[in-house]
Amino acid sequence: MYESTVIFIFDTICPWTYLAKKRLDEALRRVRETDAAGKVNFTIKFSPYQLYPEASQEGEDKYEWYKKSKYGDSEEKMKMYMTLMSAYGASAGIDYKYTGIVANSLPAHRIIQYFQESLGPVTADKLVMSFYSLYFEQSQHPSSSSTLLTACLAAGIPQEKAEKVINDESEGLMEAKLAIRENVGNGIDSVPVVVVEGKRKDVTITGANEVEDYEKALRQVIKESS
Repeated sequence: MYESTVIFIFDTICPWTYLAKKRLDEALRRVRETDAAGKVNFTIKFSPYQLYPEASQEGEDKYEWYKKSKYGDSEEKMKMYMTLMSAYGASAGIDYKYTGIVANSLPAHRIIQYFQESLGPVTADKLVMSFYSLYFEQSQHPSSSSTLLTACLAAGIPQEKAEKVINDESEGLMEAKLAIRENVGNGIDSVPVVVVEGKRKDVTITGANEVEDYEKALRQVIKESS
């Protein structure tokens, strides 16, 4: 069986990456339910990127920040965005909220990178989805100590182990920073980016594409692996 790594380049505070992850998961589910599942094993690897590396850890009001930085302080444009994003989210089972704080995502990335390396892809996937849900659907701070711990516990990480890594801010930090720097060096300037590694060639998809687009990429890799 061919082992294909699906590299998912993302930021925990980017709503489009949450949507893309949900759609990618659905595409993987569809493919894994077919006979093709016996030919290729797909494993997601999370690769960090920061859309707003200058954001403070304390953060600022999410709604006001989006309105001001993205939509010229226009209430009308902000409401249009919320309507659109809410509809996209609902189609993927996401209940986007626009309250809470937007802040630096690096602490969340270091936790994800550390446990991805030490505990593997299943735990990393649970972590990422927990961070997404806490931030986008529960209006929690994206990377406070309490959010980091809640995400770790939801991913099945023992509390003592989670607290040890959370409290030691050097754990996973260099790895996260290097991965972010590598993505920037490779020309990544927006997320999500999904790279499906193939036996003959990789398939790269930029932006939050439709489920069918991800499914097509997965099937292409399966076809070329035989």
